[in-house]
Amino acid sequence: MTALTAASADAFWATSLRRWNTVCWVLFGAMAVGLVTTAPPGGSKYKALALLSCVVLCYAVLDRFPRNPVVRPQVYLSVLVLALGGLAYLGSSYAALFMVTLPHYWMFGHTPRASMGFLGLATGATVAGSLVRQGWSAEFFGETLVSTLIVVAVGVLIGLWAHSVVAQSSERARLIEELERTQARLSEAHQRQGAADERERIARDIHDTLAQGFASIIVLAEAARAGMSEDPARSVQQLRSIESTARENLAEARELVASAGQPGPGREESGSVAQTLRRTLDRFAEDTELTVDADLSDLDCDQHTRIALLRCTQESLANVRKHARASTVGVVLVRRPYGVELEITDDGAGFVVDESTGFGLDGMRKRLAELGGRLTVTSSVGDGTRVLAVIPMADEVEA
Repeated sequence: MTALTAASADAFWATSLRRWNTVCWVLFGAMAVGLVTTAPPGGSKYKALALLSCVVLCYAVLDRFPRNPVVRPQVYLSVLVLALGGLAYLGSSYAALFMVTLPHYWMFGHTPRASMGFLGLATGATVAGSLVRQGWSAEFFGETLVSTLIVVAVGVLIGLWAHSVVAQSSERARLIEELERTQARLSEAHQRQGAADERERIARDIHDTLAQGFASIIVLAEAARAGMSEDPARSVQQLRSIESTARENLAEARELVASAGQPGPGREESGSVAQTLRRTLDRFAEDTELTVDADLSDLDCDQHTRIALLRCTQESLANVRKHARASTVGVVLVRRPYGVELEITDDGAGFVVDESTGFGLDGMRKRLAELGGRLTVTSSVGDGTRVLAVIPMADEVEA
């Protein structure tokens, strides 16, 4: 169904008004010809033509210059009332003018009250003019008064109905226009929110991949430089780790570029998350020389879950490397009835969880929340840290 906007409604009524104006000019011309050809000669004929000319002149000015400061709708309706009274007194075509101009009271009255007021004045003027001319005769009561009241009653009913239709159409057009504006604002808000979400996702991916990789490179480079003279073999190993990390960062950067505009990883592959975490833990133990106790169940999960668990592990290990000053790290991956559970603990310095302002923990929480999971961090100063990530599997989510 085609929506009727305010602009189309205005265009519709403007077209209708132009058509009615054309009809009015034709009827005004016919009335003038009728007065010239049928009215008996004498002064009353010219007076009737003068009254009709006043009405036509005011209507022409109002039609041609709607914002004219002199001839306004109220002025035209007042002239029309006087002309109807005069023509009724002269007995010259007042009934025809009354019927021709009946819609004008509703077109130019602006409000139903004003329209009814001017229509009442026109009725009174017509009846008064006829009464003065005919007196209290049977012709006045039988023809003039009754026919006038019938015409006025029909005009009132038609006018009220037309005004109701116009008001409803205008209200519908206003509501539709407001709805379209609201939909446009909502679409813009969705676009802005989508752009913000995409920026946040990219920032989180960069933090969890490239930034962590560069941080590892910096730590390894500092350690290799410091041990170059005392333990060259260890420095060579660290340089190899730097090279491997740099290559992995390059691969991660290419993957981020390739997946730009996608809501997440582009593949829906399934596989063992234990193998992925094992490689990460082996690299971490090799680079930091910390003891890593890993108990990883061989679980198959989709790519989204595997990446979320990997990122949580990488972020937790990066925090251990930078802040914990720990000697041992424990990692447990197990399948529970409610989903997959990843627990990472360390015996480091610990911290106050509520005072943490870093981007990493917040990014982990949001990443898990996207999969319906949750992150729990437990720590206190001097007692190490425990990070627990829980992600429901697909069957649990559907249940």
